Formats: sequence, C-alpha cells, structure tokens
Amino acid sequence: MLKLERKLNKYIFRGYDIRGVYPTDLTADVAYTIGKSFGTYVKRLGHFTAVVGRDNRYSSDELANGLIQGILQTGVNVIDLGLCTTPMYYYACIKLNNPTGIMVTASHNPKDDNGFKFAFDERGNARGEMIEEFRDFTMKFDFDEGQGLLAHYNIRNEYLDLFKKSLNLGDRRIKVVLDLGNGTTSCIAEELYKMFPIDLDIIFGESDPTFPNHHPDPCVEKNLDSLKKRVLETHADVGIGFDGDGDRLGVIDEKGNYIATDKYMIIIIRDIIDKVTKKEFLYDVKCSKSLSDEIEKLGAKGICYRTGNSYTKAKVKEDNIPFGGELSGHVYFNDNWPCFDSGLYAGLRLIDILSKTDKSVSELLEGINEYYSTEELKFTSSDEKKFGIVDKIKEYCLSKKYDINDIDGVRVTFNYGWALVRCSNTGPNITARFEADTKENLEKLQKEFIDLINKYNI
Repeated sequence: MLKLERKLNKYIFRGYDIRGVYPTDLTADVAYTIGKSFGTYVKRLGHFTAVVGRDNRYSSDELANGLIQGILQTGVNVIDLGLCTTPMYYYACIKLNNPTGIMVTASHNPKDDNGFKFAFDERGNARGEMIEEFRDFTMKFDFDEGQGLLAHYNIRNEYLDLFKKSLNLGDRRIKVVLDLGNGTTSCIAEELYKMFPIDLDIIFGESDPTFPNHHPDPCVEKNLDSLKKRVLETHADVGIGFDGDGDRLGVIDEKGNYIATDKYMIIIIRDIIDKVTKKEFLYDVKCSKSLSDEIEKLGAKGICYRTGNSYTKAKVKEDNIPFGGELSGHVYFNDNWPCFDSGLYAGLRLIDILSKTDKSVSELLEGINEYYSTEELKFTSSDEKKFGIVDKIKEYCLSKKYDINDIDGVRVTFNYGWALVRCSNTGPNITARFEADTKENLEKLQKEFIDLINKYNI
C-alpha cells in the first residue's frame, strides 16, 4: 500500500528536474507523493490529463507506477506510454496535444539514480523557479483527492513516421556504427535506422540498465572508446553514441576522433545557413570559441545562453531560432523538426549531410579556428555549499575587474581565452571548463581557477 512520504529530501528538486538515488532518495512512496503533488498542482492550473513515460532503468517501472497512482488519486487522468525514450515522450505530448506530463528517467546519471523530467503546461520542462515553487508546494502536503482514469498509448509508429517525413537521404550510402550504451534507445534505434539506406552496425544494443560496458554519457570521450575502436575496425564513415534516455548524442569521425557537440553544431550550421531565413544560432556557455567564430564568419548571429536543456530548448522555441544546442549533447532542430532534442534524429541529420557529399566528417570541419580546451571538469561539492563557492569566485572576478558573463555561473573572458565555473544542476558538483589560444595560457587559466575552487571548496 503506497503512502505519503513526509520526509522528502529537498535536494532532489534540482535546477532542471527531480533527481536522486534509488532507493535512498527515491522510492515508490516518494514517487506516489510527487504524483499526488503534481496532480494537484496541474489540476489547480486547469489541466486534467498527464502523460507519463519511463526509461529502461530497473527502478523506473516501480517509480512510474507509484507516480501514476499518485496522479490518479487526485482526480487527474493519466496516459501511460510505458517504456520509451525521452524524445518519444516529448513527441507523444505533441501528438496528444497535451503538454502536461512526466518522464521517469535519470538520463546519463549512474545506474542507481533516477528522476522525473516534468512539464506543467505549454511552457515546457519545469526549470529553476518553477521547480522551486513546486518543491515548496509539495512540502505543504495539501493534496486533492479524486479518481482519474488510466489509459495506455503507444507512440512508436507515429514516432517512426515523423522520421520518415523529416528526412530524405542522398545517394551516398553511409556506413554507421551506433553505440546504444545498453540504454533506452535499444527499444527503437535499430528499427528506426534500418528505415533508411544505411550500412548499420550496432554495439551494446541490448537493454541492460546496469550499463555494463560504459557509463551512459556520450559526451565524455572515454565512454566512447569502444565506439572509436569499432569505427576504425569496420572502416565506418561515422560512429554515433546515445545517452541513457536518448535525448543526446556523441560523435566519432572516420578517423576515430571524438567530435565535441560544439563542432557537430558547426557542421549543422554550415549546412543549413543558406536554407533558413533567420540567421541566428544558440549555444551554451560551455561551447568553444570555435563555434562562435564560425557563426560570425558565416555572417550570422550567435546567442550565448545558459546551460540546461530545459532553458536552451525553451529559448530556441520562444525566439524561433532555427537551430541551437549545448556542449552536453542536446541539440534542437527547429527547421523541419518539432524542436525537441532527439539523439537519434541528430545522428540522422549528420548522416543526411554525409549522404549528399563526398566529404568525410573530418573534412566537413576543415577551416575552423582551433583552440586548446579541457573537457568539462567536475569537482565534488555538496548541494548546500556549491552555490556559495561560485558566488565567491564571482566576487573574486569582479574585484579583479575581469570581463564576466554571469548568466550561468561565471564565464570569464580574456583576450587569450576563457574560463567557466558553474554549479551542476544534476548532481552535487561544481563544473568548470577552460579554453585558450596556447597550451601555456590554458594551463595558466586552469591553475588560477582550479586553485580558487579548491580554496573555497573546503
């Protein structure tokens, strides 16, 4: 028998979603409580049906069931999608003309984590103050009673049809290796990619939420080592990896080199620049100057925005920007695609470009400005402390009269490079990234700001 959990860990309410460790932070009772709160909250906003989907994690079925029961017992109806990728959930909300819903997923987090991405209404995924308000509402435990109706819906065929309508590959047949990382894309990727004239090879295609082969984050280069090896062994044109819930991608070129998302974005922007009316493109504060340089060279406008797919996707949609993305692998096509992040679609857009040219992935990146940069670096820090640490670093930068952008943490620009320090919204971490014109300047930047992080993170 499910019951209200009145000792919720308030730190599961994060910047973009609800996320925690199962069964420490998240249990069936916690999910039921969140469901009761969500149902009550959206009902009072005038919404009476919620769409619910879940990824392939072992805990997702239990948490989804608890969540659904909680929502139903407020008098709100539920449309249960069952197992699906997060992009399939997004498309179901569009097809059902129902923006209210919850996706049970922890995306790229470790196997014992889980969480809820949720939307109250047409504003899209809850974020920032929206989540803080929902947290405070939940903690009052003032929930409605009622009995909603449960329906089941399979979005699979309609989702496949969306890809057929959105893509028309060229004459060159591309050899592709997919790394599904044992995640949720295993439920649809093979069937989807086989709809197109592609020579397809798949690794780690079995659903296994213990993620036995590598961590399900395709934007950490070491996680794609097996994909690199397979691309070289099979002489493939490209390798593409996906995260745990299928909304992000990572790319390996024909030489086995990792292609960061900001470079992937350069390929896409070069391809669509003459096909779109609005010459504006959005990227997040973690992206390389290579990208902003290229946008400028193409005579377009670059928009540097805060990190977080809930924010970046909403901004692309609200401002009708034709394409945007962030370093973490979320990209948003707003030309002939309905502006939600799908790793499988992003991969096919790259394959589409390759199928219409004789160039390789590496050749499509010729002529870009190159810089020395780090990966995104993580420094463990408690949720209680991390925001104060970033505030102290901001104060330091202001005292030095540095040129800063504080839309998301602190991004400091120098004439030779930049440094970024910000709070992770998905875990108890401070993240940092550095880029410079020389190795020496990169080391100088790293030392200054990592020393600051370590100084304040005690």
